[in-house]
Amino acid sequence: MLKRTLFFTKPSHLSFKNEQLIVYLKEENQEHSVPIEDIGFMVLENPQITFTLRVIEACNANNTALLFCDQRHHPSAMLQNLDGNNIHSEVVRMQVNASQSLKKMLWKQVVISKVRNQGALLKKRKIEKVPVPGYVSRVKSGDPTNVEGAFARLYWKHLLGENFIRDRYGEPPNLLLNYGYTILRASVARAITASGMLPVFGIHHHGKYNAYCLADDLMEPYRPYVDEVVMEIFERNPDSLSMEKEDKKQLLDTLTMDVQLGDLKRPLMVAISSTTASLVACFKGEKRKLELPEFK
Repeated sequence: MLKRTLFFTKPSHLSFKNEQLIVYLKEENQEHSVPIEDIGFMVLENPQITFTLRVIEACNANNTALLFCDQRHHPSAMLQNLDGNNIHSEVVRMQVNASQSLKKMLWKQVVISKVRNQGALLKKRKIEKVPVPGYVSRVKSGDPTNVEGAFARLYWKHLLGENFIRDRYGEPPNLLLNYGYTILRASVARAITASGMLPVFGIHHHGKYNAYCLADDLMEPYRPYVDEVVMEIFERNPDSLSMEKEDKKQLLDTLTMDVQLGDLKRPLMVAISSTTASLVACFKGEKRKLELPEFK
């Protein structure tokens, strides 16, 4: 089932009753209700939003990703469900005990998928001189020579020009990329916990200050979907140093765009769940390949 994304930009009070999220819009003096089971994401942007503890409890039970924004209106924190699967401890045990050889093999698949998808976006934008097959053939188990990083530098050069530097605090469209990637990361983290895993234990990314290493791993092949939307917004207004409400909505809608996964087209949010489920199957020894998207 495709879940809804709710984006709150006005002063509101959120409460929970009879399995419904009750939304009271303070300025309009209006009340609305949404079945909690229909909600996949809630983004709280306005500092005058209040909510009851029951809302947090209901979101957690429903595995609804609840994103909180800072004073710059950027997503800065997320509610994380630590018990999103009925065989949680068994799956986590397999995740933690996964061999290095298995994780390196899986990371190779992720890198190849990311490179191919970045190359497909360049081709879609009529940039066809990038030697994607050559880079793909160089990816070894664990990607020890960092083909991912080498291709990324080439990718950004062709996508946004010689002078563009992908940096969190860099020039446009870095702000748009940050916002889109945060939403994507939250979606992947939500799917990871729903599959019974912990996002802190990655197959490649690691770091004592990173609580979402596995999310950072699995989101890589999905980044070009965000990049495509960012380019559409950026080309409309290349000099903007801020984001409009419509820009944020367009980036949030990335979660519902169609993604090719094998022989099927699925909404991106659903495809991510298939990817995380396939990772669990790999940890169990039931599969050797991840289900990863193919950018079209």
